[in-house]
Amino acid sequence: MHAADWIVLGLFFLLMVGIGLWSFRQISDTQDFFAAGGKMPWWLSGISHHMSGYSAAVFVAYAGVAYTYGFTLYVWWAVPVSIAIFVGAFLIAPKWARLRQRLRIESPMEYLATRYNVPTQQLMAWSGVLLKLFDVGAKWAAIAVVLNVFAGVPMAVGIILSGAISLVYSAIGGLWADAWTDFAQFVVQLIAGVSMFVIVLAKLGGVGALTGIWDRLPPSHSQPFVGPYTVGFVLAYLLIDFLSYNGGTWNLAQRYIASPSGGSARKAALLSGALYLVWPLILFFPMWAAPLFYPDLKDPTQSYSLMTMELLPPGLIGLVLASMFAHTMAMTTSDANAITAVITRDILPVVSKQYRNLSEKAALVVARTAMVTFIVITLVIAIYQESFGGILNLLIVWFGALVGPISIPMLLGLLPAFKHSDAKAAIVSWAAGLVTFAIVKYMIAVSTATLVASPVLVSGILYVVLGWLNSRKPVAPEVAKLLESLQSDSDADAEKSGRPV
Repeated sequence: MHAADWIVLGLFFLLMVGIGLWSFRQISDTQDFFAAGGKMPWWLSGISHHMSGYSAAVFVAYAGVAYTYGFTLYVWWAVPVSIAIFVGAFLIAPKWARLRQRLRIESPMEYLATRYNVPTQQLMAWSGVLLKLFDVGAKWAAIAVVLNVFAGVPMAVGIILSGAISLVYSAIGGLWADAWTDFAQFVVQLIAGVSMFVIVLAKLGGVGALTGIWDRLPPSHSQPFVGPYTVGFVLAYLLIDFLSYNGGTWNLAQRYIASPSGGSARKAALLSGALYLVWPLILFFPMWAAPLFYPDLKDPTQSYSLMTMELLPPGLIGLVLASMFAHTMAMTTSDANAITAVITRDILPVVSKQYRNLSEKAALVVARTAMVTFIVITLVIAIYQESFGGILNLLIVWFGALVGPISIPMLLGLLPAFKHSDAKAAIVSWAAGLVTFAIVKYMIAVSTATLVASPVLVSGILYVVLGWLNSRKPVAPEVAKLLESLQSDSDADAEKSGRPV
């Protein structure tokens, strides 16, 4: 790291804080803090959705996968995510915006009280919060690894530093701050990523290296399915990605909730899906080429960081580091905002009466306090992430396997085809998914694909089957009315104002 790199990084952090301070003036109540008042334009929502979908783990854990296995990283990660979002653009995304219009929801969990009942909502909310503690902790740990490689900053210090900076703007500016910092971070990572791509391409001999590197790498590196990343693994992740990127990961649902209408949410999803299909081809190219620069690297997760330090000139190194921070901060702060919405809107009012009917000012204080508490706990988990199997294990195994049982009732509950799946179906499918994970994780030896797929498949099958067994029973009137109302946008006036219809 040179002086120019530290200056670039410092300016990046100042920009993030500046956006947070500007956004503070846009916040008058929790509707603004958690849902941007339902006024977020589709292009900003789409870019924010994309930026909030991955973190610096891409430059660490996924860089290790690219170094070791090659092109399969694009096949098992980027392509399934893109397909999942494209499908969700028509089936799921518009419904989140319509839920805000009809029920004035501010968190993705709020509607579950109407769709099922309050106990089911609480079960999903609590388990989701606990899961995201580990997921966000892994993201903090990933950016700390990058800082350690670039500047020799100790892991614990890097974790605390990145968390503290993110906390400043996210706690004061809410979702507006998250979205606008996501946009600024998108510009930064675009410049940094393209710069890295061009320089690596030039080092390898020019445009011909786009295809030529595969002849110089081991044959397995050009294969779409290799190692643990089999066809079964990809199919399992396609299902998980559908659940996660369409709202099972709560912060991504918020981007749609903040949209003015269902149509706007659909356009946001299509933009995000297109970015996932195209951008990783540029972003991953240096990672695929890394073995040509470092043929015997002991720790493949450091490959991208080493390339950055050795190949880029002063200033650009700081920009690439800023882009790595950008991805992590985009994801973790949006996660924190979503989790805080669930805690403030869904959990605390049920736990204690004193959190019901709060004034707008008091509700904002509670929201910001909850956000600070959540981030602090995730920082502690990040510091001790090795106790849970490391970064990649937290990201792929724990989150991938457990997000399904929580998301199945949440997302399928939006679709009329599953209107007979009631609270019992939701709870049984959730519990069976968790039990399945415990069995395949700790009691029997299975492949990674089986470990990831089993919980979500068991949950999905039980949710559908129990709904089918209920098909002769009448659907609760409030559930039928809700599902019917989500099939199209409201009238023009309500669409503009965000008022319930």
